[in-house]
Amino acid sequence: MMNLPLSHTLSLIAITVIVSIAAFNIPALMDRLIFRPTAMRQGQLDRFITHGFVHADATHLLFNMITLFFFGSIIENFYRQYFYDMGFVLFYLGGLVFAILPSYLKHKSDPYWASLGASGAVSAVLFAYILFEPWRLIFVFFIPVPAIIFAVLYVAYSIWAGRRNGDNINHSAHLWGAAYGVIVTLLIEPRILAHFLNKLMQLPF
Repeated sequence: MMNLPLSHTLSLIAITVIVSIAAFNIPALMDRLIFRPTAMRQGQLDRFITHGFVHADATHLLFNMITLFFFGSIIENFYRQYFYDMGFVLFYLGGLVFAILPSYLKHKSDPYWASLGASGAVSAVLFAYILFEPWRLIFVFFIPVPAIIFAVLYVAYSIWAGRRNGDNINHSAHLWGAAYGVIVTLLIEPRILAHFLNKLMQLPF
């Protein structure tokens, strides 16, 4: 009987769900894991990672984990061939760090600013997926949308909403996570750009 490799996507989802639910019920745990720039001055650099494993509420958690579930396994299959089978995990954790860095630099002296959630890393996974399948339909609130069209709308909305800054969502992390997903994937395998452009020219209508 063939042993199937452990799914890193499902493992990340399971850990995130367990930690998030625990943090919902234990305020002290939430406070320790959430991203607070002022805590960095106390040497708590682990928050660059831990903030991605706690969420604001069940809806926030569900949306991120559903997105990771549907697109993570495909990107995992690509990244597993690197870094001794740990490529996808490192890619995902790197997305958490990279996506939050601009916000950290902007708010590093603000004692009231905080951020949480896996959205930066999930955006990285989603936009890496778009490089492989730009015209594949993805479902946004049960409405089928081609992945590349969603990407354009997602970036435009994130820029607009980020400038309004009225919904307590870190849209900057979404944008930088998306950029990270595209840039790192192309750096690791530049031939994917030609694949993406070729797929993009194959209009499905």
